[in-house]
Amino acid sequence: MKRDWSNCQNILCIRVDNMGDVMMSSPAVRALKESFSCKVTLLTSPKGEKLARLFPFVNEVIACNAPWVKSEKNDEAKDFLNLVEKLKERKFDACVIFTVYSQNPMPAILLAYLAGIPLRLAYCRENPYELLSDWVPDQEPFSYIKHQVQRDLDLVAHVGATTADVGYRVKIEEEVKQSVVGKLKEYGLPGRFLVFHCGVSEPKRRYPDKQWVDIAKLTLADLDIPILFTGTNDETNYVDNIQRQVGGKSVSVTGVFSLEEFIYLLKKASVVLSVNTSTIHLCSAVQTPVAVLYAQTNPQHTPWKADYTLMEYSIPEELKSNNEVIRYVDRHLYAKKIDYPSPESVLGSLKGLLSISLNTA
Repeated sequence: MKRDWSNCQNILCIRVDNMGDVMMSSPAVRALKESFSCKVTLLTSPKGEKLARLFPFVNEVIACNAPWVKSEKNDEAKDFLNLVEKLKERKFDACVIFTVYSQNPMPAILLAYLAGIPLRLAYCRENPYELLSDWVPDQEPFSYIKHQVQRDLDLVAHVGATTADVGYRVKIEEEVKQSVVGKLKEYGLPGRFLVFHCGVSEPKRRYPDKQWVDIAKLTLADLDIPILFTGTNDETNYVDNIQRQVGGKSVSVTGVFSLEEFIYLLKKASVVLSVNTSTIHLCSAVQTPVAVLYAQTNPQHTPWKADYTLMEYSIPEELKSNNEVIRYVDRHLYAKKIDYPSPESVLGSLKGLLSISLNTA
């Protein structure tokens, strides 16, 4: 039986995952805020927390290293129980649990149940009985596959939350913008530039180093536009090594920009070339065209409401997931082997997106 959410004033959203996943859930979170005029708290990972604090529609952010998702440091059992008590104290009216179709929602569902939150909404394959007040049977990916944003929007629509604006929205402070402009001037980049984002959250999504070098050299020779190589602080050596092999009008800026600054850097870029990671979703948020070197892992995680090209390639057999849901998608959608996109084809995608960027500038 569907419950009445119309009087909810204090809603908890659970999306304990990486930044890209948090971004893709954000339109649905905003739909809850707009539809119920409520306070919204987002429970997420430490990485997701940094991005969530830039959402103008989120009132509070709680970070945790949940033991049911990949993390550098998972919380211990006592930390989980402490989190239960912390959530109890906030007396939430309702909780929405966002997941990708290959995740088991039960740990987060149990968290909300133990915290005594009366209304609890999630996708679930098995009948959760009293663990959920509002259950949406999960039919993905066996019946169909939706974009992750649409999946999350459809989930909250089940309880009456909708929004006319389904794009990504982040707030960038003026002093952040000025800081980025100042740093770009220090690198001698007052005009147009490209961003090449080599870093990737999972090795199976990596694009070969040599081909990054070949693409960059080909791009500089053809377009004569400076290239900024980016990545996380942990990827500095990896990115710097690629940039040194390219030379010319290229520079590595790993560790130079904060997250908020990095988002504005992407907005200033003419075009971005990236592997399938959170960067492509940040590009969607600031409407910068992005060419995606897209390892065939998650068909539902393409850029959203933005100009982009998708260049798919197969992942090595030894790096494929043991998750049976993901293996099902791999067998049925990605059975044909696809080689890495050639530098020439990548350059063609960049030039096509660059023409869009120039027309909209």
